[in-house]
Amino acid sequence: MSRTLGLLILNLVLVSFGFSSPSLGSRSILRSFNDDSGDPHDYAIELNATNFDAVLRETPATYAVVEFFAHWCPACRNYKPHYEKVARLFNGADAVHPGMILMTRVDCASKINTKLCDKFSVGHYPMLFWGPPSEFVGGGWEPKREKSDIVLIDDGRTADRLLNWINKQMGSSFGLDDEKFENEHLSSNVSDTAQIARAVYDVEEATATAFDIILEHKMIKSETRGSLIKFLQLLVAHHPSRRCRKGSADVLVNFDELFPSDIWLEPKQEENDGKNELGSFHICGKDVPRGYWMFCRGSKNDTRGFSCGLWVLLHSLSVRVDDGESQFAFKSICDFVHNFFICEECRQHFYDMCSSVSHPFNKTSDFALWLWSAHNKVNERLMKEEASLGTGDPKFPKMIWPPKQLCPSCFRSRNPKNYEVDWDRDEVFKFLTGYYGKTLVSLYKDKTILGKNGIDAALEDLVVSTNAVVVPVGAALAIAVASCAFGALACYWRSQQKSRKYFHHLHSLKNI
Repeated sequence: MSRTLGLLILNLVLVSFGFSSPSLGSRSILRSFNDDSGDPHDYAIELNATNFDAVLRETPATYAVVEFFAHWCPACRNYKPHYEKVARLFNGADAVHPGMILMTRVDCASKINTKLCDKFSVGHYPMLFWGPPSEFVGGGWEPKREKSDIVLIDDGRTADRLLNWINKQMGSSFGLDDEKFENEHLSSNVSDTAQIARAVYDVEEATATAFDIILEHKMIKSETRGSLIKFLQLLVAHHPSRRCRKGSADVLVNFDELFPSDIWLEPKQEENDGKNELGSFHICGKDVPRGYWMFCRGSKNDTRGFSCGLWVLLHSLSVRVDDGESQFAFKSICDFVHNFFICEECRQHFYDMCSSVSHPFNKTSDFALWLWSAHNKVNERLMKEEASLGTGDPKFPKMIWPPKQLCPSCFRSRNPKNYEVDWDRDEVFKFLTGYYGKTLVSLYKDKTILGKNGIDAALEDLVVSTNAVVVPVGAALAIAVASCAFGALACYWRSQQKSRKYFHHLHSLKNI
């Protein structure tokens, strides 16, 4: 009875707060074109009336191109190869110039898109529009309107002409023959603190990639499931991306059924060649174009990327936890890296640093500064290795962080002979809190991905202290939120959850 009541409450809460259903959509529209069923040469994202606003609202791209076409139109079929030649520069995992332009298509011959095409006054095929992605959301276009940020592309009937038109708009010099990582816009200006704002998309990508690796290598075992649960709890409470907080909670709510603690039931993960039910959950949301790095993009194909994004995630978590959570966060991160990081040497080095800690962390600053110091030790070690082997990124060499350009007040003095720094640790912590805290999500908030319908404002004020069950803490979170609406019913369900056999103390589930 109590389980049925609890599930009912959870379902109502998840729906009301926008938690995605595991059966809806794919984790990435952009990556769906790389599935076996798709055309590997399709780089443009095909949208429809159901996801048009969501994709354009949530893309990190500065501009968007929307092509309205009809699948039965011979001219459209002939134009598609031209459009894809341009789209491959900006879309997909191998984008040459990522994060700049989102190339999309809408089939007006599909009945579901009739009203959408009417809103944009589509009178012939193909018809192309240009503008900031946010301007397409809930908007439209009329030929006689004098002022509009959405512009009709009137000279794009070949790949060359379309790219020339884009270059004129952006003042750029993109070419159809541009190759990956030959990006003149790639900046290594470490003195620009605003660069980290774009890393929120890389943190999402790193989070999703980490869980892809866990599933691909079937790493959830009886001895590792506990550490994964604790790390998910940390993400639910403190991940800088609202999408990832929601996705992590969604996984936790269903974790017991997906991966029962009974070891005899574990072979469930082996079913369908490893494509278990967890793979249908979206750890950082759905309908979000991914496949490229922005802040973490290296100048070479095999540098930065995932490792950079993962470090940014860990730093952002370290400055977001409260004092009472710092030891839990430290242990969760150490165990997660030890159990799930696939690079053996990196994993062992990190675990050795974790093992050398002799006293528990009582304050946020202590844990954040330890992680910062650990990262600098890693950089110092890799600097020497990369210098001797020539494997480093020439545009982004490893360095002791933060450089003086970013935080002059962090430096008391520096020995020019051995590069040792006398750090002002209070100033370093102040820098870390601003850089990986407020600045990291500033662009995210500017693009209004957060705060829809005032929901985030209410969640920002939510602070719940509870002895939550380890499996699933997402249920405890959902119940806490549900208590605002369901009162005694939620309290009853929470009391029932406390009787389960997995316990751990999570002091705060704020900012979800």
